[in-house]
This record gives sequence, C-alpha cells and structure tokens, in this order.
Amino acid sequence: AAEVTIQPVDHLDVDAAIIFSDILVVPEAMGLPYQMLEQKGPWFENTIRSQEQLNLLDTHIDVADRLSYVFEALKITKNALNGRVPLIGFAGAPWTILCYMVEGKGSKTFSESRKLLYTQPELAHELLSRITEVTITYLKLQLASGADALQLFDSWAGILGREHYKVFGLKYIQQIVDALPGIPLTVFSKGALASLPDLAELNCTTLGLDWNMDIAESRRLVGPNKTLQGNLDPCALYGDFKTVEAETKAMLKAFGTQRYIANLGHGVYPDIHPDKVQCFVDTIQTYQA
Repeated sequence: AAEVTIQPVDHLDVDAAIIFSDILVVPEAMGLPYQMLEQKGPWFENTIRSQEQLNLLDTHIDVADRLSYVFEALKITKNALNGRVPLIGFAGAPWTILCYMVEGKGSKTFSESRKLLYTQPELAHELLSRITEVTITYLKLQLASGADALQLFDSWAGILGREHYKVFGLKYIQQIVDALPGIPLTVFSKGALASLPDLAELNCTTLGLDWNMDIAESRRLVGPNKTLQGNLDPCALYGDFKTVEAETKAMLKAFGTQRYIANLGHGVYPDIHPDKVQCFVDTIQTYQA
C-alpha cells in the first residue's frame, strides 16, 4: 500500500500523496465483510435492511486494532516520503457507506437505500450514527499515524434530493467535520450540485467539485472563503496530448486565482495511460495565467 501511494509522487511529481486504501474498510471493521469481485466491484454477502440485521453488527469496536493495517501503511508511507509532500488520509462519507451496506453492491439507483429513508428512517439514522462514530475514530487515528490532511468521499451524494441529503448526508458529515477542528479537510459530494450552498456552510477547508459542476457557478454558490478542488472530467485524459493540455488549461483559467486545488473531477480510470496523467500534471505545473 505504501509503495503504491508513493508511486505518483516519484513518477508523476504530484504535490501530495493519498494513502492507497478503500472506503469499504469501515463496514468491514463494523462486522460486515465484503469481497472485491473482478469486473463487478464490491459484493457483501450480508446486508442491513432490518433492525435484526443491524443488531448483528459489532459494537464497541476497537478501530485501532481492526484497521491497524491502514495505520501501518500510513506510518510506512510517512517515513518513506520524508517530508517531500503532504500525506492525505480519507474515508467514505456515512451516506455512501450506508448505500453499500444496504445494497450489498454497486447500483444504478440505490433504490434499497433510498427506500429505507421512507420506510425505516429511524433504522437509517441508527446505522448512519454508527458509521459516523467509527469514521471519526478512524480519521483521528489516521492523523495520529501521519496523515497531514483528510478527505471525505460521498460518492453517492447525487442520488439524493437536497432535503434528503441535508437530513441523511450532511448532518453526519457535519458531525465528522466538527470532530476534527483545525484539520485541513476536503468534502467531496459527487453529483450534489443542488446542495453546494449547504456544503458551503460546513466547517471544512475544501469542497471537491465533480466534472459536471460548473466552476463559476460553484464559486458563486459557495462564496470566496472555501478552497475548491477539481474538476477535469477523467475521460478528458483519453484524448490526445493536445486535448489534455487544452482541457486542463481551460479548467485552470476558469478557476482563476481564488483558492483552488487543481485535480480531476473524480479518480483516474484504470485504462488511462500514465503519460496522459503526466501531461495533466505538467500542464498544471507550467501554467501561467
């Protein structure tokens, strides 16, 4: 894990490292194991769709023990980086973790998860509270193991309407943010364009934008005091080098000079050639407004 984390720093000259891990280590630590199936993604044999199933989850979890491998990877990475660049830790936001624990796999609609909000909202809140509690401990231990900054990934934020996201998403993100005062922390709520004004009220330092979020409109909704991060469409890296360079420059021009971190609007896809990622990084480093 440490070796993979450091590779982009060594080979692409990026200016931060993010620990190689997965958001689903949290449900596993809570007593809901999963498999990662090739070509299919995560798959949980058991799901949480009733109080009886929720009662089967472990309580009084020793997070330091159950996720010790992540903390060990952070320590090894921190030592190997030797201060060259900051090290970023991360976790999944509670709503996204709930989606996987309820659905048991990826989904186009996450209808089982959304159904829960209408049919058993108390159950949803209890599960979200448990996830939040474990996540706060997990992130604090990441900081203790060498992480310089943190990110929360809410990959499925965009499947909820604004009001539902306030109640079942942002409420718990707020608890996590408030438990980590003074820590550089990015919240990335993919697809939650309607919730940007609400996200702007979080006491976090940075908001991540996906590639469907217009930069100027996002800045208008968020205001001048938050750092924005993003937001090139990862598929732009399938283009030729001139296209990658042009798209990257257009993004940088749109962000202007106001508090931003140049990045993709989501992760790099597995079949994108590393040279295209290098072109993206080089264009950012040499860009002059």
